Amino acid sequence: MTVTDAITEYLTARQPQKPSPHTLAAYRRDLNTLLDHLARAERCHPHQLHISDLTPPLLRHAFAEFATDRAPTSVTRAWSTWNGFFGFLVSTNLTDGNPMPAVPRPRPKPHQPKPLIGEDTPEQLLAALAAGCRRARDPWPQRDFAVLALALLTGLRSAEMLDLTVDSLGGRPGERRIRVHGKGNTTRSLPIEPPLEALIDDYLRSRTTRFDHTPTGNDALLVDNRNRALRRGGLQYLVRQCYKHAGIHDRVARGTLVHALRHTFATRLAEDGASVTEIMHLLGHAAITSSQTYIDTTAAAQRDAARSNRTYSTLRDLTQTPSTPT
Repeated sequence: MTVTDAITEYLTARQPQKPSPHTLAAYRRDLNTLLDHLARAERCHPHQLHISDLTPPLLRHAFAEFATDRAPTSVTRAWSTWNGFFGFLVSTNLTDGNPMPAVPRPRPKPHQPKPLIGEDTPEQLLAALAAGCRRARDPWPQRDFAVLALALLTGLRSAEMLDLTVDSLGGRPGERRIRVHGKGNTTRSLPIEPPLEALIDDYLRSRTTRFDHTPTGNDALLVDNRNRALRRGGLQYLVRQCYKHAGIHDRVARGTLVHALRHTFATRLAEDGASVTEIMHLLGHAAITSSQTYIDTTAAAQRDAARSNRTYSTLRDLTQTPSTPT
């Protein structure tokens, strides 16, 4: 069997597990990118490679080439994808063994949060966005402000933001929540406070005016300047440009971009008194460390935790929305 056909069977076999479209796309990207490196090493077309060609020396060579210009986390993720792929091949008797243990991978480093650097950097970013700092050929300050504030005040992952639809927003004014599809096909509901609610509403009104169309239902919540669903590359470019024009690009840890906003969200919640379990639920983590107890928190406790984030004070002043009584 060719490797290309085996990849197709592997991805099809994963469908009953209901992985998100973003997860499947990541699997496919890692498998096909490595396959290209393998084919170049063998001086053949990717479609000509067979499973029997995938020897440990060839895989080590391909991974070495793959790792040249990629972060350790990307290499580790690709290694895990190929390890899972070979596990599938072994379980279906398409190969006798898994060669991945013979392929080196980066040693995992202890996870360290990488929030925006500087005590008042989030406030400077929001103030600059409120003033329309980003210079572009077709500026859309309401969208830029909403995207960055949404990330700063919900801690959403990139994929989660891109998966949002207009229907993801629900609840009564002043008690709005946003429904998020997270990792592992899980769903969580996050509270959003009036300042962020007002900002999103302002963005949606500007979108209606800009495109002469009122977004509804399953329409993507975040769109590009052509009213198409914002994609991963577009979101990264938007965030990078906002950092640049707000003058804080040198306060962002390398390789973080959107994740720096997520880390800032979590760090500030912890500093402002939210419990570890509240943060875990808000971030959509499946578990905390083995020494900590998993405790369900109520919707009211989650909203109180979100409200305690002092970034909301800046946004409340910029949007001139009243605070909600606790």
